[in-house]
Amino acid sequence: MVAVYRAPMRSRNDAVEHQATIDRARRLALCGFGQYVDRSGEQERLVRRVGRFAEVDEGSFVWTRDTDGWFWLGRISGSYFYDADETAAAVDLVHTRPCEWAPMPVLEQDVPTAVVATFRRGGRNFQEIHHRSISEETQRIWDARTTQPDDRDRKRTGQTL
Repeated sequence: MVAVYRAPMRSRNDAVEHQATIDRARRLALCGFGQYVDRSGEQERLVRRVGRFAEVDEGSFVWTRDTDGWFWLGRISGSYFYDADETAAAVDLVHTRPCEWAPMPVLEQDVPTAVVATFRRGGRNFQEIHHRSISEETQRIWDARTTQPDDRDRKRTGQTL
């Protein structure tokens, strides 16, 4: 089963505009989180978070939610890298992975309940969503939103290109 993660992509610095972070991530096909820490001891936790994020399997799914409440589904598509660009720092999105985002958002009513529950609890950590059906539910949504109609017809009839 493919792992599914919550990716809030929200800085720990409240001065950073959350929507700007989401917009940059989607525009550049990225997923990630920031560098900002405000208390002693948090630097060590940040190092551990980065390590766990870097180890996430390619092909894993990620869910995020923008400031309008729209849910976006993505799929990790490459290895970890530190984005040293000043525009990455401006939106506190420097610990990144390439991520293919579905082209359209998902309405809350169509999002798996386990995903909605993790976002309702709040928090800013990238974390795995543990629920027995989350992988299958997310895969179905991904397939429906990223497969072109012609592709679906070929799959149904067994045709190949």
